[in-house]
Amino acid sequence: MADHTPAQEEMHMLQSPQDYWEPLWADGRRYRPLVPAETALLAAHLGPGRGRPALDIGSGDGTLTRHLHHQLGYRTTGIDCAPSAIALAEALDTTPGTNPTWRCADITSDDTLPDSAYAVITCRLVYRWAADKPGFLHRVRQLLAPGGRFWVVTEIAGRRAPTDPLHDLGITSADAEILTARWSVVRTADLDVLRCYTLQP
Repeated sequence: MADHTPAQEEMHMLQSPQDYWEPLWADGRRYRPLVPAETALLAAHLGPGRGRPALDIGSGDGTLTRHLHHQLGYRTTGIDCAPSAIALAEALDTTPGTNPTWRCADITSDDTLPDSAYAVITCRLVYRWAADKPGFLHRVRQLLAPGGRFWVVTEIAGRRAPTDPLHDLGITSADAEILTARWSVVRTADLDVLRCYTLQP
């Protein structure tokens, strides 16, 4: 999980996404792995892929991308702005057969994705760090196919113990309101300090 101090958060806001995240991945920083409770929620909320296109935004080491592709059966593209993250994801993708597509890209500015629309778009531990959240969500809506689903996993601020220095990490109620506005279907499921959202147009 992206556990950052307030000073690191301020630095993030002052840098481009690639300039901020690339050194962390290159230096060996790793984040919260998928756990069975989360993969069960994925299966329940997204359903089988049946070869439909999926896009994993901020794919990191590719754990979620590979799960969508190999376990759920989506034809998945993983994108991340950090070249080291993409290189790691490709190196870890050793499953025989057809593998996900990997792309070093910033979702807010890249127009060269392999599909024009996606049945599923995922965003795990990323929404918190989007500097322009309305712009980010507008881009997601542009890429989501009719009837598609947007899966967001994010920490909720204030769920950690008051004495935890990362108590305020996560999205605020205002951030959550921006996230959930303008969707016809909003489903949530809690997972310790995280909240999982399934959003449909």
